[in-house]
Amino acid sequence: MPQFNINQKLDELLATKFETEVIEFKEAKNDFSFEELGKYFSALSNEANLHNVECAWLVFDVEDKKHKVVGTNYRLDDKSLNNLKEEIAKHTTGNISFIEIYKCSRKDQDGNDKRILVFQIPAAPKGIPTAFKRINYGRDGEALVGLSTEEFERIRSQNVQTDWSAGIVPDATIEDLDESAIKKARELYKVRHSLKADEVDSWDDITFLNKAKITQKGKITRTALLLLGKDESEFMLQPADPKIRWILLDSTGRQKAFYISGIPFLNAIDEIYSKIRIIRYQYIVKEGTLFPEEVDQYDSFTIRESLNNCIAHQDYTKGCRINVIEGEDQLTFENAGLFIPNSVE
Repeated sequence: MPQFNINQKLDELLATKFETEVIEFKEAKNDFSFEELGKYFSALSNEANLHNVECAWLVFDVEDKKHKVVGTNYRLDDKSLNNLKEEIAKHTTGNISFIEIYKCSRKDQDGNDKRILVFQIPAAPKGIPTAFKRINYGRDGEALVGLSTEEFERIRSQNVQTDWSAGIVPDATIEDLDESAIKKARELYKVRHSLKADEVDSWDDITFLNKAKITQKGKITRTALLLLGKDESEFMLQPADPKIRWILLDSTGRQKAFYISGIPFLNAIDEIYSKIRIIRYQYIVKEGTLFPEEVDQYDSFTIRESLNNCIAHQDYTKGCRINVIEGEDQLTFENAGLFIPNSVE
């Protein structure tokens, strides 16, 4: 990857005839309002997201109409300039801040070297508008304005529109899938589609996986790797940490034991289920009988349904594990992201 050249980038910025929603020039000869800087950070970050670019640019000290180099004394001390990243982060959504603050020099009209600051501002994360002091800002042409409702909703809806698990893994092949997991998937598919049971046996693996919508035209999806992938194929799912962790707690809440299962998740569900201690209770249900009925402490379907929901609705981009925490009288299921349904009582 070629090394980033800030001087070349500054030349490109200065060559632009007009400011855009993702490029802003400001005069800051000696100082600049921190409040205004925070508002521009929010606006430029949101506009970078909306214009599908990685970052936006704010330049001190260049006259904003004709791009005439003026030069700035803003935060001459390096420590004070570097502290600006932390100061901005304290007031932004998710504590995001400048990617970098570059110090450059350019000659003014009289041939004198002038100090220029170039602020590289990250695009707002998908689905999360960047606010400064809880207010979202945007641009209307060159003007700094509040982020419109339409733009706000456009950013917020990005997580809904993007299905990470459906993404194709370019280097993955069917060789990265576990044969035993595929065999198990076939059996489960035949149970659900009993009328096609005989037909399923005649399909090769790729045909079956396409029919089951686990792969797309023979290409391996992240879903395929999560459900059916070999353990050694886990690296292809980065930054996900595709693990299910069972934790056993004693009466004081201290950890007594644990077990971690990875992909393929289709097999991991059985492994985790086998670790849960399902005690059988005896109840005298009917009067006048000495024969009690036995009832499991936990219903098998409820446990498996909860695990399936954790897997299906985990936000794998957060790099978190799924946890099944077993106490003396309860089971707790944890995942990063949504959990549907909200209640499984």
